[in-house]
Amino acid sequence: MSNLTSGIGGGWFGGGTKAKTEIGGVSEDQLLAAAKSDTGTTSSIGGEVAHGCPRFQVWSREGYVTIYEPGKVGDGLAVMHRGEITKTARECQIEPGRITVKYGFSGRVLLGPKGKSGRVSLPLNVFVTDAKREKIATDKVKIDVDVALEKPIGYFSVVRTVSFPLPEGSRPAEYEVFVGFDRSVPGAG
Repeated sequence: MSNLTSGIGGGWFGGGTKAKTEIGGVSEDQLLAAAKSDTGTTSSIGGEVAHGCPRFQVWSREGYVTIYEPGKVGDGLAVMHRGEITKTARECQIEPGRITVKYGFSGRVLLGPKGKSGRVSLPLNVFVTDAKREKIATDKVKIDVDVALEKPIGYFSVVRTVSFPLPEGSRPAEYEVFVGFDRSVPGAG
């Protein structure tokens, strides 16, 4: 059975030959447009309709990261920039013994009081968990966004694919895909 769905955090895309349900697609252009029209809350493109697809969502408290000047983490006047994930979407293809998910997310980078014009690079982590919440697949993603004092908000969108085995007796809905900013970068708070 083939499913095409959208939901919180993104999706997966794969092959299959049976029924296909289209709820929403995953494209960088669509996610970028959604991020630019966003009001600041994390949401999904096309609604939360799973039809057996693994859920894709932002990992708890990792949907944003604030980068401060060195040695001033937590000081609101020392903020250099802040990254936020605001939209997610996913598609999936379920085949015997395998799931392929095409997931996407978008958001923005905001320049802070101590920010400088230029390119901001922020790392993110994407991972898949099974029914026991054990990680079975991981991926690192880096976003690059240009910001300037005269244009203090930059937008990003990412679309990628992950595929993993589906053991006999398992259900695709038992798996989840998560995305979140990597807070191990210097100055992150």
